[in-house]
Amino acid sequence: MINPTQFRELIVRPTLQSMDSPMQTVWSESAEALLMGTAMQESGLTYIEQIGGGGALGFFQMEPATHDDIWTNYLERGRDDLARKVDTWASVRVSAGLVFNLAYATAMCRVHYLRVKDPLPHDKDIIGLATYWKQFYNTEAGKGTINQFVANYERMLQAA
Repeated sequence: MINPTQFRELIVRPTLQSMDSPMQTVWSESAEALLMGTAMQESGLTYIEQIGGGGALGFFQMEPATHDDIWTNYLERGRDDLARKVDTWASVRVSAGLVFNLAYATAMCRVHYLRVKDPLPHDKDIIGLATYWKQFYNTEAGKGTINQFVANYERMLQAA
């Protein structure tokens, strides 16, 4: 597993902070906590390709179809400022970038959550973060559970 503190402080936080603008707050302690929990739940901060060949990529285990949908149906629809900020982290704008570019994968995961209108839970509300992840990232049909998220989040805190 990659060191969670280093991942948070050297990748997640600076990536999200660089995406902030006067029109949209991208970084917050809640957003940072949600992305850390998502990475721990989805990959254990270990796997960059879904085990079993499901197709999800990177620490956030984003499906290539989701990646493409974010660009086609969100970023390229009047969100030019945000798209430019995500592009600053993209060496190439393809789903393979989710594997080899940690900042790009982080930016794309955050944009996935930006599409949700519901406010983020408080950063200390682990069950709230888990519920938000389950509803908006993993979905009801997904195999992950709220209890798994909470256990993985607590494991991450112990490893930090």
